[in-house]
Amino acid sequence: MSTSKNTIDYLKDQLASLHGVSTKRMFGEYCLYVDGLPIAFVCSDQLFIKPTETNKQLLIKELIGFPYPGAKPYFLIPADQWEDAEWLRELIIRTAKEIKDVIVVDSDIVITYSHRGA
Repeated sequence: MSTSKNTIDYLKDQLASLHGVSTKRMFGEYCLYVDGLPIAFVCSDQLFIKPTETNKQLLIKELIGFPYPGAKPYFLIPADQWEDAEWLRELIIRTAKEIKDVIVVDSDIVITYSHRGA
């Protein structure tokens, strides 16, 4: 089942006060971006957010889900929690802040990637 336009419009309305939030339709579903950085998927009218240590602290209940077959596990955010726009914005902000700077360790090489919005 594809995500309905009403679902994505509601989610965007809840996040409207945040700078740099956008969505892109992909295969009938959506990816949620902050400053061009993908941080969540909306699939089958469900919100799947990349798991981080920081956003885990905000979860009311830790639910794990898979946005599509073969995907890594994501935190599944129940639709009733979207109603608390302040909480949802804080979840998105914390997630974006934590994944903006990613350290990749390969053998003895450490590379820091810092996403800079366009």
